[in-house]
Amino acid sequence: MVKIIGGGLAGCEAAWQLANRGIKSCIYEMKPHKFTPAHHYKGLAELVCSNSLKASRHDSAAGLLKEEMELLGSLIVPCAKENAVEAGGALAVDREKFSDMVTEKICSNPLIEVIDKEVEEVPEGPVIIATGPLTAGGLAESIKKICGDYLSFFDAAAPIVTFESLDMNKVFFASRYDRGDADYINCPMDREEYLRFYNALINAESAPLKDFDKRDFKVYEGCMPIEVLAKRGEDTMRYGPLKPVGLTDKRTGKRPYAVVQLRKENAEGTMYNLVGFQTNLKFGEQKRVFSMITGLENAEFVRYGVMHRNSFINSPKLLEPSYALKSNHNIFFAGQITGVEGYIESAASGIMAGINMARHLNNEKPLLLPPETMTGALTGYISGGCSGEFQPMGCNMGILPELPVRIKDKKAKYAAYADRAVEALKRTIK
Repeated sequence: MVKIIGGGLAGCEAAWQLANRGIKSCIYEMKPHKFTPAHHYKGLAELVCSNSLKASRHDSAAGLLKEEMELLGSLIVPCAKENAVEAGGALAVDREKFSDMVTEKICSNPLIEVIDKEVEEVPEGPVIIATGPLTAGGLAESIKKICGDYLSFFDAAAPIVTFESLDMNKVFFASRYDRGDADYINCPMDREEYLRFYNALINAESAPLKDFDKRDFKVYEGCMPIEVLAKRGEDTMRYGPLKPVGLTDKRTGKRPYAVVQLRKENAEGTMYNLVGFQTNLKFGEQKRVFSMITGLENAEFVRYGVMHRNSFINSPKLLEPSYALKSNHNIFFAGQITGVEGYIESAASGIMAGINMARHLNNEKPLLLPPETMTGALTGYISGGCSGEFQPMGCNMGILPELPVRIKDKKAKYAAYADRAVEALKRTIK
């Protein structure tokens, strides 16, 4: 019997995949005896922050991921569709009815047992750990013994933009003092541009912190949001992440007044993050203010900056693409603890962990999806496709390999990405 720690979206999907392959599992869920600060409902697969599972369109990243999940035999997506509420082009659900349906399907499956019990230590395998980003207590300490240090902190992550959306006529490639191989994209500002950006930044509206995040914020002050840094003085950023020293604007031959640097986010160079721009601004404010940066006027943001308490393992160093621990193939991880960000991303990782745990127990090779698929691209990102400091990632078209032919129209391009992904998945699982 496979032990699954955590009855969220990932744990339920993993159990469902195992059951579909005739393998018994037991989900250990500490609710209703104990709740995290973010959880309140007794049922499995509780949606905590939002009731939306993002866009439904085939030519959107979230729509594509849900389409792939259904092809892989998802439990979560059909339950969501049966409990949908009006939300424009998004798939949003009645939280309690959705949770109740998932709970009923899991508990009525003869191959799945649910035990209401808090697990304080990682049990002997086979086990799937799907405990989410608020993993704490004895279990967190037990995971640390197996995995080494968590990347567990008050997470203030920087936004990520697509390379193709940058205005390359206004920016230039260079490393400071010409060290390295011109690894950074530099967005130069003159004094007027900088002051306009600075004033917009210090007056922008921040997102409210949850109560449990407020409680822990003082512990993580070293992870400084850019807007907090800016409020410490007009020139503070120019002596920090926006310092222009060692850089020459190739358009003018002079050193800029300030420079925002972008660093490659993935090996393919399709995404770049804003260096030093971890932030807690509202998403709309991030779009408005950061689009004032030279070259980012029309930037496409594939991930906005976020700030919350987060616990996730260093998956690129620790996990196989199958979601198995490299050092112990009887231990799998799934969900947001792996570094996928979001409801459906968490559920998709649970699907893959469940499928590959079953294949592992049957002495079969793992199912590895092509990088052209959204599921495969997410898996690739967390298991080694991130260049630089590892940060959680949700589904977005920027993590997919480029198309062989350039398509200028964004909608047509995304439709082509989605068509290619579905065909690649169907060929793989036929």
